[in-house]
Amino acid sequence: MSSLIIFGLLIALMLTGMPISIALGLTVLSFLFFLTSVPIESVALKLFTGIEKFEIMAIPFFILAGNFLTHGGVARRMIEFARTMIGHWAGGLGIAGTMAAALFSAVSGSSPATVVAIGSIMLPAMLAVGYPKRFGAGIIVTGGALGNLIPPSIIMVIYAVSTSGAVYFGPNGERVSSASVGQLFMAGMVPGIILAVMLSATTWYRAWKNNYPRIPKATWGERWRAFVDSSWGIFLIVVVLGGIYLGWFTPTEAAAMSAVYAFLIEMFIYKDLTWKSVPKVLLASANMSAMILYIVTNAVLFSFLMTSEQIPQTMAAWITGSGINWIAFLLLVNLLLLLAGNVMEPSSIVLIMAPILFPIAVKLGIDPVHFGIIIVVNMEIGMCHPPVGLNLYVASGIAKMGITELSIAVLPWLITLLIFLVMITYIPEISLWLPRTLGMLR
Repeated sequence: MSSLIIFGLLIALMLTGMPISIALGLTVLSFLFFLTSVPIESVALKLFTGIEKFEIMAIPFFILAGNFLTHGGVARRMIEFARTMIGHWAGGLGIAGTMAAALFSAVSGSSPATVVAIGSIMLPAMLAVGYPKRFGAGIIVTGGALGNLIPPSIIMVIYAVSTSGAVYFGPNGERVSSASVGQLFMAGMVPGIILAVMLSATTWYRAWKNNYPRIPKATWGERWRAFVDSSWGIFLIVVVLGGIYLGWFTPTEAAAMSAVYAFLIEMFIYKDLTWKSVPKVLLASANMSAMILYIVTNAVLFSFLMTSEQIPQTMAAWITGSGINWIAFLLLVNLLLLLAGNVMEPSSIVLIMAPILFPIAVKLGIDPVHFGIIIVVNMEIGMCHPPVGLNLYVASGIAKMGITELSIAVLPWLITLLIFLVMITYIPEISLWLPRTLGMLR
């Protein structure tokens, strides 16, 4: 009954058009005031202790790094490097867009930032050589989704934070730890590369089938110059991921390092950023960070309410007692998350759903890291379809296309994403092989 009241109230508030963060907070306060004996003072305490986690600091730092890179010329240089390497293939400019999106994702951590940075340069270039607008728009929407999966990823940080701080038990009663940010980052590498290849294959097939124009093959000299020109941006990938793996710094320290590095190369090496534009970048980063952290704060309260009412534990006991195995459970999780993607943005979904679903997954013997990657891929798909797919709205502004037309244009790549979701769900080794090889998992 408690769970029905909580979720009924939350859905009712969301249907009024209220922002998800405020709806979460009001749901918690209403329930605590009228339906429980939990002291209201605990809310104030939880507001502070709930986000008093070192890992959360990675979010504003990665946002700041992404904004420095988006306002500078790193994206343009990565696109040029990708174009010289594979631009002469069938659909080569589109494939170069996907590859550039993968590279930019590995330094920005944000899906919408990747769409803006790559799409604003790549789409006009594709139209100039004769690609249809729908074809180019479909590529930049789904290519931008790689920003959630290829580390560093803000969604991975949110998942790690939302599932930490509690005690979980496996199918045999053994204690299970939640996934760390570092483990998730390494687990996202191989799936991210596989997805980039699958999206590129879809692009190549459609371009080959429709005989879209090709661009002249670049010389090795042009390729070398493009690589050297983009190397400072590409080296940031090595700094972040290499530093985490080698133990030089934590993921949060890596985020701070990436922000400083991005500022230095944009200001003093590429000189695409001016002192006059720095306050604008800082303000935009602060606005976005405040929005996400406000959602996190209210979601922490919501998670606290559910835990105090024993809702996740009750659901876990019911599901394990009903005989549902991990295969059926993951199918239900995917359907639930895909449905949630129709009405909420990714960070809200993760913050609400992860604390509920995670104890059940652990109880069924599903690896916490594998489960995290499944959630991240679902969030990627949610950003690429209506009605609230953020990538669609960002790309709509770039391509000057309506949401309906853009949704149709995205369909071939969206089907590829759904096929990839099935693969990542039922082949755990795709996610777990690299962190196990690196000794980060048993």
